[in-house]
Amino acid sequence: MFVPIRPLSLRPRLALLLPALVVLAATVSTLAQTQQAPAVQQPAAAQAPRQNPRLQVPMDPDRARQLYVSKDPAHQSPGANFQRDVDARVAAEARYPELCKGIIDFQKVSYRSSVGDLDIPAYLFQPIAKQGPKAHAAMVWVHGGVHGNWGITMFPFVKEAVERGYVIIAPDYRGSIGYGEAYHKEIDYGGYEVDDVMSAAGYLATLPHVDPARVGIMGWSHGGYITLLSIFREKHPFAAGAAIVPVTNLIFRLSFKGPSYQWDFATQKRIQGLPFEKPDIYIARSPLYHVDKLQVPLLVHVATNDLDVNYVEDQQIVDALRSRKPDLAETKTYVDPPTWGQSGGHSFSRRVDPKTLQRVDSPDQIDSWNRTWTFFEWNLRKR
Repeated sequence: MFVPIRPLSLRPRLALLLPALVVLAATVSTLAQTQQAPAVQQPAAAQAPRQNPRLQVPMDPDRARQLYVSKDPAHQSPGANFQRDVDARVAAEARYPELCKGIIDFQKVSYRSSVGDLDIPAYLFQPIAKQGPKAHAAMVWVHGGVHGNWGITMFPFVKEAVERGYVIIAPDYRGSIGYGEAYHKEIDYGGYEVDDVMSAAGYLATLPHVDPARVGIMGWSHGGYITLLSIFREKHPFAAGAAIVPVTNLIFRLSFKGPSYQWDFATQKRIQGLPFEKPDIYIARSPLYHVDKLQVPLLVHVATNDLDVNYVEDQQIVDALRSRKPDLAETKTYVDPPTWGQSGGHSFSRRVDPKTLQRVDSPDQIDSWNRTWTFFEWNLRKR
């Protein structure tokens, strides 16, 4: 006989499930506490500060002294003989009247920097016979040296420029030697000195026989560096520029040259530090990082045996110009040209006898100047 099975009532079923539910709830609670519980913090006193491993290395005082670089402006150019520099400049200037007699209109002039704080002395070389209003192209020629001044050994090239009809102005921008301690310590490498040099174009514009639309700029070494920074600005007065063996990358250069070279930069009052301390300043003052701003024709000559601006530095600007500004930049690398002085190929195109002030030509010097004259004659010609 079939006997139907009666379903269990709700109460008995709950009684059977209750123990299992209790166990499950306890397990879930334990897992949640394990995942969410914050890590146990050790008392502050129990945490030892992390030690810099380099502090555990014994320090060599002699090496530390060799590597030390001050950033105090009071330490700019220690041991400089400012009066000797003044005397040397005055003696060199005394030679110009006789050298220029009958062939060059020579004057020592000054103009106010656009910065507004200094009068900038400059050498002005002009043709004796002026051809008329705006008849002459002109150039600003920029001397080199971290602390340097316009050198009289550039005279044979100035003479050639004037014979070609150019008006040449050569400023002794802030930091130049031969003007006393205060002017010397106004040095502002890649900063206000660029404004000082560019302001020379403003002076040229006051001369009625100079065409302000046909003003170029040219420099060597540090002067080439200023040339690059000038024409890499968004606004400038120059129609063309030539930079010969120019400084190009201060971040690389200071590392490559070391503490003795770094000292002249770190102690400048508008820098006061090294690249790792003031990276923005050094990037802003390194032409390599501003190549894309070039808008006018540029000539660059470098030498592979340069012992001052070493080729590993200049190669950087040459490669950047060739790859990114091939339509505006004309570059040439001279392979181991005949050297001059202690800087090897750095002065390969400035070979001049300091006594006679005559060119001591080499094939590379002749080639470099021929290319330079052709470059400016084309780019500063009357339109």
